[in-house]
Amino acid sequence: MADQLRYDYLGCNGHPNIKTPNIDALAKRGVNFTNTFCQSAVCGPSRMSFYTGRYMFTHGGTWNNIPIRLDEQTIGDYLRPYGYRVGVVGKTHFRRDVAGMQRLGISRNSDLGVLLSESGFEPWERDDGLHPDQLLDPDLSYNRYLRKHGYQGENPWHTVANSAEEVGGKLLSGWSMRNVKHPARVDKRHSETAFMTERAMQVMEGLGSEPWCLHLSYIKPHWPYMAPAPYHAFYNKSDIIPVIRTESELVDRHPVVQAFGQHEESINFSRDDCRETVIPAYMGLISELYHHIGRLVKFLKKRGELENTIIVLTSDHGDYLGDHWLGEKELFYESAIRIPLIIVNPDKKADETRGLSISEFVESIDLLPTFIDLVDGKDSFDHRLEGRSLIPLTFGQETAWRDAVFCESDYAIRQARHMLNRDPEQCRAFMIRTKLWKYIYYDGFLPQLFNLERDPNEMDDLGNKKEYAGIRELLFKRLFDWITKRKLRTTLSNSEIASRTGKGKKRGYFIGVW
Repeated sequence: MADQLRYDYLGCNGHPNIKTPNIDALAKRGVNFTNTFCQSAVCGPSRMSFYTGRYMFTHGGTWNNIPIRLDEQTIGDYLRPYGYRVGVVGKTHFRRDVAGMQRLGISRNSDLGVLLSESGFEPWERDDGLHPDQLLDPDLSYNRYLRKHGYQGENPWHTVANSAEEVGGKLLSGWSMRNVKHPARVDKRHSETAFMTERAMQVMEGLGSEPWCLHLSYIKPHWPYMAPAPYHAFYNKSDIIPVIRTESELVDRHPVVQAFGQHEESINFSRDDCRETVIPAYMGLISELYHHIGRLVKFLKKRGELENTIIVLTSDHGDYLGDHWLGEKELFYESAIRIPLIIVNPDKKADETRGLSISEFVESIDLLPTFIDLVDGKDSFDHRLEGRSLIPLTFGQETAWRDAVFCESDYAIRQARHMLNRDPEQCRAFMIRTKLWKYIYYDGFLPQLFNLERDPNEMDDLGNKKEYAGIRELLFKRLFDWITKRKLRTTLSNSEIASRTGKGKKRGYFIGVW
């Protein structure tokens, strides 16, 4: 998994200038799902949906560092009973429920406590990749690695890996986007992406013949957008694809979008000079990523494991990069919620679809049911899992599929809440997207509506147009129906419920008898 990688910044997904041959090669060996959407365009809640197979408001991890409930089951809980080691190298953006663990008397250092603290993963190399000085982890393994290779300083993550150096020795922090045109001070062999790749290979070697599921979660191309040489100079402003925005979008702008447009990152990404500086660096980080994915594939091939290893490449969300006059992510435009997804399954049953692009609607919650299928899981989890296995699609099987996807937002922690004078409980939004329409419900505000056939770039908001009232009502009803079908009863399976239905008299309960 990459962090903040847009679906359209891969060669196999149509970017005309970016070089991603090793990723494109995976698409040729597997299936490229071209209409895949995350469940929230924020790192934490998106990842919790990947890990639980459940929508954001179902699992409750609605923003970064908001813990999910202790009883939420994640990938490890589902796969370990089938004999698999399940661990993470890289980022999860998960935060443990400290109060819940204390209430139940669970020690952080116990075997169970470690798993509950790491979203169900064995923490083979847990690193969320954000270590500014004021939040310095004094024992950060990546900092120890950098010092081992000769880089000095209290926090080389910041001063070396995510900073540049001006002529004369002045430090140029990667937190200032104007500086990312310079190369990072770290050698490409020791970058965050290189380090995580090395750790992943070390972990796989250490596991030997044990069955495993490795969540290799790269930190880049997430900000700070600081790339090592030569990747910082791979691209220039002539390689940038046109920005998706018009001046007309700023007229009668939706209040929530307007508030997000006042965030500092949106103001800066609305500047052409910002985009022309940042996007080449962003593209360089993606090219660095493809290089290391190539290393992983070669590593697996050398070990004789390529043909018995399932590879899934995806992202937690996209990046606006100035589209719609916005920076960062969140909200519901395609640039933020549409993500890449490539699945390479060496099973001969998947030969029929190898190299194909499949346009069926896929959600990030579909991956966990897919993994359970791949390990031949026989248990039924249909009372908990809200996604669907993708195996029928990867095997080319005819199957009835969904005609809509859903996404959610909780912007209570963002500055936009203060701009809109909203209480935390009033900052919720929900999206339904079909092939033709995108409808967005905002608590306390008019909805947004886009005709994606006529307006694929989402420039013309029809949310207050009288002539579309019928469409809005229809989509609102579908959204409401979806909300009512959330899987909140997680303690009893559907089969157990069925076995109990109508059995009262057999147990001696004669309720209401005359």
